[in-house]
Amino acid sequence: MNVTSLLNALPGAVAQGLIWGIMAIGVYITYKVLDLADLTVDGTMATGGAVCVMLMLGGCNVWLALLCAVVAGMLAGLLTGVFHTAMGIPPILSGILTQLSLYSINLAIMAFKANQGINVTKYPLIVSQRSVREISLGNPIVATIVILAILICLLYWFFGTELGSSLRATGANEAMSRAQGIDTNRSKILGLMISNGIVALSSALLSHYQGFVDVNMGRGAIVIGLAAVIISDVLFGRLFRNFALKLAGVALGAVIYYIVLQIVLWLGLNTNLLKLLSALIVAVFLAIPYWKNNVAAKRAGKGGRADA
Repeated sequence: MNVTSLLNALPGAVAQGLIWGIMAIGVYITYKVLDLADLTVDGTMATGGAVCVMLMLGGCNVWLALLCAVVAGMLAGLLTGVFHTAMGIPPILSGILTQLSLYSINLAIMAFKANQGINVTKYPLIVSQRSVREISLGNPIVATIVILAILICLLYWFFGTELGSSLRATGANEAMSRAQGIDTNRSKILGLMISNGIVALSSALLSHYQGFVDVNMGRGAIVIGLAAVIISDVLFGRLFRNFALKLAGVALGAVIYYIVLQIVLWLGLNTNLLKLLSALIVAVFLAIPYWKNNVAAKRAGKGGRADA
């Protein structure tokens, strides 16, 4: 095994990790802040890219296309929120319904083609895989870090406002929030819209980075998002107490996830087994807190018997 090949692949793994880290922040908002299991992201992770790429192919300005991608993602989140709050459908099923709908919608956006390409030499892409090894401001790692920093600052400000605090309160204790006069249904819808808007932003950037959008590019996205959130919680949970640092930790979790994947591929894993590996990584990191609690309980039990 050639170590040089691994080192050459690491910048790409870091760049992808940072882009997927933006998506993981969206998952964090629903999974940790709102305490909702939202599966919409598997569909939204293609919607943002589809909208952005198709608008740019039609001559739209890149920043306007990016904004439209975010709005499209927010509309997907709105649909999931309406399914859940207005129709009484459980959040998991609401996300599945929206995700299923988005497959057809994404195909329609992409002129009923499974994928659409966009060339960095013809269009002003924000990030591109071609520049990943360059030491310049055009490196996608630099651009994505700047976007991540701006996003984290905006979210830190928003969740410090009265409206943002109501979202956090809804996730922490819905019954108490209602008793305090908070419209929890509105909070859930708004949280789902913000989450999926962020996921769509990640989708658009990923399409720029790889030079195409595919209708299936979001398949399994929720697993990657959860992996990043859980890795961050396990590795940085005690270190990062500040909300902004927690969001940064989630992005770092995605980077670690992609570096681990790259190392495993370098060791010779069949690429067809990547989904299985992803599921195993999530399972292990989910189990670590449970194992820690069990070990601590056993030690406490032994200590109690010894004292008796």
